[in-house]
Amino acid sequence: MFTVESMKAFRQANRILFRGSNVLYLLPHPRLRSWISNYTITFPQAEAMSEQYTVIPHGCATLVYACDTREIKSNLFGPITKPSCVGHDANSASLLFIVEFQPAGYYAFSKIPQFELTDLLIPFGNLDSAFDRDIEQSIEGTTDLDDFITAVDTLFFSHLKDLSFPQEFSAANDLILKNNGVLSIKDLSQNVYYSERHLSRTFNKYVGTSTKSFSRLVRINKALHILRRPNISIIRAGMESGFYDDPHFIRDFTSICGITPQKYRDHMSDFYSELAKF
Repeated sequence: MFTVESMKAFRQANRILFRGSNVLYLLPHPRLRSWISNYTITFPQAEAMSEQYTVIPHGCATLVYACDTREIKSNLFGPITKPSCVGHDANSASLLFIVEFQPAGYYAFSKIPQFELTDLLIPFGNLDSAFDRDIEQSIEGTTDLDDFITAVDTLFFSHLKDLSFPQEFSAANDLILKNNGVLSIKDLSQNVYYSERHLSRTFNKYVGTSTKSFSRLVRINKALHILRRPNISIIRAGMESGFYDDPHFIRDFTSICGITPQKYRDHMSDFYSELAKF
């Protein structure tokens, strides 16, 4: 198994999104970036993470391998639309390997309608035992992190089942992301020449939420990035996220994140918001 020293010595600088003393965010292989946002490798330090550490909803699936001296546990978080408290479980691991999928990304490897997985936590072996075993063996048997990441890239390549999405889904998804979730569903429908109802069914299949719900998640994740800039007021953060009045922004933010924008800003270290997707 690779160590924190191997993480510090990682040689592929062009793939590093962020490097800390005990954490590394990496881009996947370029040919996987349509489906995988990033890999995260972290060696949790004692009590460095709050027991209340919470993942902010982002509408995407996440695969987590938690390792300690006794065992390796793997779980797939289905597309996340509700805040998920993970602090206790994360603190109990000595190593975490995390795969953050793009919107609809996990569908390409599973072909499971994503609405069947939304907000569920499922042992990955129950979904794909062979794939799970291959990743676990790579974690156990690789001491060099560069070699491990190459092995993981290769495994994901070999398990791709669907290389493309319907044209209308891809076009609508691109427009939602490009417009930070602000484009109305009516305008979205008119732009891609498909009905609102058809688009909602399509998004439920590939993303796990309706078109409207996914747009709201993208919009709020945009606001989270803005709120991390200390010189930006909460009112301005709402306006830059496409909200035209403060009450509307606070109501939507609180509904999705379970906390007000001010409380989020006061306790940002207790929350994980998406690094690479939005």
